[in-house]
Amino acid sequence: MRAGISYLPDWGLPRLAPGGPTGVSMSILDDARAGQNALEKLMNAIPGFKGYRDKELRRDADKLLRESLAARLDEGKKSLDAVALAATRGGSLDVINDVETARKRLDKVANRIRYADRGYAGLFAAVKVQEDKLEQAYQHDLALADGVDLARGRAAEAVAAPDKAAALRLLIDELDALDARVTQREDILAGVR
Repeated sequence: MRAGISYLPDWGLPRLAPGGPTGVSMSILDDARAGQNALEKLMNAIPGFKGYRDKELRRDADKLLRESLAARLDEGKKSLDAVALAATRGGSLDVINDVETARKRLDKVANRIRYADRGYAGLFAAVKVQEDKLEQAYQHDLALADGVDLARGRAAEAVAAPDKAAALRLLIDELDALDARVTQREDILAGVR
């Protein structure tokens, strides 16, 4: 483990450790840079190309991170399936509406994370995305991991909860908070924040 970076338990995504040094590159980005072939390293010597290449690597690392977060969030559907099965077997059909609401919110948030803007701005775009904004978006995506884990935990808790409707409402609240964080990410890339 590198100084200032901790790894998320059981799925290996890097994030800055509390109190870690500022400006530390993330592991996914470092791995992408280290995997360059000789031609790519030679092209980095061309003035201006290295900065362009770093932006592309940062975007790719961000996309990989978001894909893994969305897949991790999608795993919460298994818990919702278990809650729905228990509710139908127990005759608690009133809980099914809450399960479906939670499932729709989970799908919405997972897809917003998965398909979020990569921070691309074309050559002649009116608004250019700066590298510092890409780094902010990447750091924000790393922070989303905590919200994803909390939402997955709430979904798992709902399976064993005596009051499934209340447990599902907690999950829905957590998914709404996670959705708001995705909106904050969009604001970062738009330069609003």
